Amino acid sequence: MISTEAAQGKLPDVFHAVADGNRRRLLDLLRERERCVQDLVPHLRVTVGAVSQHLKILLEAGLVTRRKQGRHRFYRARPEGLREVHEWTAKYAAFWERRLERLGAFLDEEP
Repeated sequence: MISTEAAQGKLPDVFHAVADGNRRRLLDLLRERERCVQDLVPHLRVTVGAVSQHLKILLEAGLVTRRKQGRHRFYRARPEGLREVHEWTAKYAAFWERRLERLGAFLDEEP
């Protein structure tokens, strides 16, 4: 369920956050280990400012955490923030499984 803050435009919702390919790539990289912005830039081929903007959206959506150490900020994926997306897509997984099973049965019947 989308939070009231997200619905009012105060926070980006999780679906908006993962709609962008660069943000999904950041989540993949941060799932592996904690990283700073400078470590992420070469993986996306965008500017430091663009990476920072994407991280801000992910942070506000609750998909990453941030820790400051000296002058660096380190980010880590917060996978539990994706629960809303998982619950929504799980409904469609069952649908596709049934469709693929029927397709498999049909192809097995073909001579």
